[in-house]
Formats: sequence, C-alpha cells, structure tokens
Amino acid sequence: MSTTLPRRPAAPPPPRRRRRGSRLLGVVLAGTMVAGLLVVGGRWVQSVGLSLPFLPRCEATVDGRSVRLSPEQAQNAATIAAVAERRALPARAVTIALATAYQESKLVNIDYGDRDSLGLFQQRPSQGWGTPRQVQDPVYAAGRFYDELVKIPGYTEMPVTDAAQAVQRSAFPTAYADHESDARVLASALSGWSPATLSCTLTHTGYEAQQADASGFTPRAQAVSAELKAWFGEDTPITTYRTAGGASTHDRGLALDVFFPMRDGAGSREGWAAAHWLVANADRLGVAVVIYDDKIWSARRGAQGWRDYRHPSGSMTDTDRHLDHVHVDVVPGS
Repeated sequence: MSTTLPRRPAAPPPPRRRRRGSRLLGVVLAGTMVAGLLVVGGRWVQSVGLSLPFLPRCEATVDGRSVRLSPEQAQNAATIAAVAERRALPARAVTIALATAYQESKLVNIDYGDRDSLGLFQQRPSQGWGTPRQVQDPVYAAGRFYDELVKIPGYTEMPVTDAAQAVQRSAFPTAYADHESDARVLASALSGWSPATLSCTLTHTGYEAQQADASGFTPRAQAVSAELKAWFGEDTPITTYRTAGGASTHDRGLALDVFFPMRDGAGSREGWAAAHWLVANADRLGVAVVIYDDKIWSARRGAQGWRDYRHPSGSMTDTDRHLDHVHVDVVPGS
C-alpha cells in the first residue's frame, strides 16, 4: 500500500526522562508521607497546599497482567502492531517486535544510541538498515524489522528472545526475554485478540476548533479516516449520516463509522485492532470517543476503561449495538 503516514519528530532521550521521573517520584512519595498527597483515579489531588498535575497515560490489561504506557509509547506500540496488521503477520510477530523495541528504546523513538544506532529498534544506518531519517520513522523501522524477521525459518515457534536476537544480533542476546510478558499483553490487545483491554486517559485540551467542509467531516475527522484506510485497507467503508435534529456529532462532522465484518454475531478481531489503534493514537489525533461491540471508551473517562454501551433509544439492532462498525468521535476543539 503506497499511503505515506505522517512522521512524528524524535522524542527526547529517555534517560533524561527517567531522571526527571525519579525526582517526581521522590516528590510524590514525600508528599504522600508528609503532606498527605493522594492519588485518586490517576489524578493528583491537592492536600495541605501541595498539588501535582494530571499525567496522561495508557494501560492494557490481559489475563490479569497490566502494562502501563505513556501516550507516546502507546502510539509507537500501535504503529508496530499496525504494520504487522497491514502485512497480515501473526500476533507472534508483533510480540517479538514489541519485546525488541522495549529492550532497545523503551518504545520511544530516540535520536541517539550506541555508535550510529537510532530509533525504536536502534537500527544502524552503517549496517544497511536505512538512512538516519528512515530508521527514525516508526513505520519504516517496524517494516524493516519485519522484513528480516520473516526471513527466519520457523520464527513463530522460536522463543521470543531467540527470534529477536536473530534479527538484531545484540551484544545482550537474552535481554529481550525480560520484556516478553509485557509485549505479549500489548500484542494481544493491539492485534484485536483481546477485546476492550487497552485504554488511555487524556485531557484533550488545546485543539483548534474546526468546522465540517463539503466532505461532511472536519479536517480532524478526515485525518482519522485517512489513517484508518492506510492501515486497515483503502476499501474499508467509512461513512457518516445526518439526523433530523441536526445536533449529533455526525451532523457536526465530528463522527465516523468504520465498518468491519461481524464474526459469529459479535465484533471482529479486525474491528478490535482498529478500535485499540484509535485509542492508542487518541492523543495525537484528537479522538474523544470510540464505540464498538457493545462497549464504549472515552478519553475523559479512560481510567474506567471500556464500559458497557447501550444505544440511547434502547435499540438492540446489530448497527445500534455497533457490532458491525466502530464509531469514532473526534474532539470539536475550542
């Protein structure tokens, strides 16, 4: 598929980020013990004059194991999974790729590394992985990793660390195993095999107000539509409609309906892969609400995860239950 997705700039080096986090943790602990600082639902609550800001975050939980990520890490993980989806690769390939990126970069698109290593997978331009610009493009970097992975006979049956090492040829060949469990959780969620398991909690402030144009969508909704088609197929049906009252998010050009074939009277794996991709990229794209397969996620209530959904009319048709399509609302801006 020839569609080129937008490239995000390289993130600041994670060591500095970790040091800042360590100092913040010290403040939090001190505040908890001395000033009575509380954390409620992921939001810092002021106590005795001390307060700290809300921190956007994402979390995936599968079979009782939870993985916490920053929005940036979630976006990069979703890109790695989406490249595999576009290539029709199995979830095992995603697990191997995510374990590798965890070890190499902590899922942050860094612009430094050992010698000339760069990007999510610390790929070296001098070793033929691509130009410095290319290996710092998450889409390209994930694709190059999979290019090499699929050349390994029987990679889906190999231990994760062995398959990763066969691609990376690292000086620390067993280190990838340390991240296998977290990678497996994310791969299962982002590949759509574990429905309603990835959630992000965001504030969604600072977005420019937008109006729908002749297409029926706002520019923000159009951007979401274009990326969904790039990842999940140009022939993926994406529609909107108008209501009699004219006040719904559809009427305002803020809503998309993305159709996927149902499976056994319920939502499909492909639909859940798209739904989780939308949540993981909600901060970047301005996605406010996702509804699918009798479940709803919203950015401002993300700490509650996916909640049960019932259509306001009480209708139980497949469409009103969102079994055959993913409904997406983008933020209107302000």
